[in-house]
Amino acid sequence: MLVAAAVCPCPPLLVPEVAAGAAPELDSARAACADALGVLAAARPDLLVVVGPAEASGRGLCPEGTRGSFRGFGVDLEVRLGQDTGTGAGRELPHSLAVAAWLLERTGWSGIPVEGLGVGESPAPEWCAAAGRDLAARADRVAALVMGDASARRTLKAPGYLDQRAEPFDAGVARALGEADTQALLALDVETAHELKASGRAPWQVLAGAAEGAGLSGTLLYDDAPYGVGYLVAAWS
Repeated sequence: MLVAAAVCPCPPLLVPEVAAGAAPELDSARAACADALGVLAAARPDLLVVVGPAEASGRGLCPEGTRGSFRGFGVDLEVRLGQDTGTGAGRELPHSLAVAAWLLERTGWSGIPVEGLGVGESPAPEWCAAAGRDLAARADRVAALVMGDASARRTLKAPGYLDQRAEPFDAGVARALGEADTQALLALDVETAHELKASGRAPWQVLAGAAEGAGLSGTLLYDDAPYGVGYLVAAWS
């Protein structure tokens, strides 16, 4: 059963070594992520599942110990999902889960088993919800760290250029995350999210499935769009 969840954005720029001179610009986002992870730790879960968007090569389950790196961003930095169990050999974390692993290491997360799930951009909400229900059933007390960005089309200089639909789309997601509104998350349109380059759509819908019947309440901890990309942080408990 899901007992707590943290929702965080997944830009590699969250990692100061990647951001370099621009690192201070995301200090408030990093602080909000740390607060959200504190909610997970306080829930005393038996298992932590980390969910995030992934390209084809990174989709599927990532067992504890799977490694990731930021070498693709010019930084010789490696991370690992949880403890080195030897079961993650042969896989590499998708970038979203590498950012999650960095957040977990930064906050000193240890002693609780961790598993990852990389999800693609296109799965239907029904598939996402079913995947979430499966994750929530993996232990008596499950916590979830859900990675994903909102729209990448908030400004003219955004990666996807300006789209007038982006700001209201993000506002709806922020409201749903802040209220732990699973039905609103499941109602997010796949095509619209794709057009707005919102990588968090599928992971948020996995969370919605995992939280069905759990009676969790939500708190929105961060809502901003630096670089024209919507970054949201929320905690459910």
